[in-house]
Amino acid sequence: MTLDPDALRVLEIGRAAGGEPFENGRVAAARAAYDASFPTQQGEHEPVAATSQQAIDGPNGPITIRIHRGTGAPRTGARAVLYLHGGGWVIGSLNSHDEICRWLANLGNAVVVCPDYRLAPEHKFPAGLEDCTAALRFMAENAGELGIDPARIAVAGDSAGGNLAAVLALLARDGQAPPLAAQILIYPNTDARQTADSYRRFGDGFGLTAATMAWFRNHYVRTPADVTDWRVSPLLASSLAGGAPAFVVITGHDILADEGMAYAERLQADGVPVVLRRWPGQIHGFVSMGRHIPAARQAVSEAAGWLRLQTRAQAD
Repeated sequence: MTLDPDALRVLEIGRAAGGEPFENGRVAAARAAYDASFPTQQGEHEPVAATSQQAIDGPNGPITIRIHRGTGAPRTGARAVLYLHGGGWVIGSLNSHDEICRWLANLGNAVVVCPDYRLAPEHKFPAGLEDCTAALRFMAENAGELGIDPARIAVAGDSAGGNLAAVLALLARDGQAPPLAAQILIYPNTDARQTADSYRRFGDGFGLTAATMAWFRNHYVRTPADVTDWRVSPLLASSLAGGAPAFVVITGHDILADEGMAYAERLQADGVPVVLRRWPGQIHGFVSMGRHIPAARQAVSEAAGWLRLQTRAQAD
């Protein structure tokens, strides 16, 4: 499958801009470069009914969360989404994925909560996962204050955020986190061994490179043994049975394509209802590139439509 012209244009813009690969510099420089890319990739921020920000208790101090209430979300008993941003567990912020959160809130008639979870290498695994779990627990315990239905909370995330979302769904299944009604996994990282064939096919020249992904992983894990811990590599969990129904997005030109596909297939084999949506002409990260890639909003729209059906209340 050939690259979508919009995705090709994004790659050409990136090549023309130059700049060092993340793995060639310091973490601070990588974060600064990523932050600087937001205005060039995201479109105008779509208005929502309300946006607020607050600090909640976390396992190692306060966690800042941003809350978007969609224009169609009811004031009480709304469906809700805990959105976990991507960025290889090392970069990314409340701002880097704000466009996706606003779309998901409006298109899903939902309340979307995004936590500013701790990042590696300052805070290695499982710090970020612990923060995401704390954010989910906050949503469940404060549902009335947030105006959400605790029985209609979903988790979503892209890339490393998709990894955290998948792991959180398994923790919820096991009673180690509040229950979830659904999970949305957008080109998720599910196998930190990084041995899938898509690492060879798309290892360079398609945005996220194999070298960068190794740099991310090596900052995240504490020891080599963590790589095969299912909380880092959920594809290696002994069973995925009993997890929340899933909507999985896979892109064609992506080093994570094979492990994302393998995870969707494992979910199906273990009896979890799965909707798999392939975008064969797209690249990793396209959902965050709404300024240049119109398919970004379409992808979120499809996920939000599935979410509305999956979490439909009797009054809907």
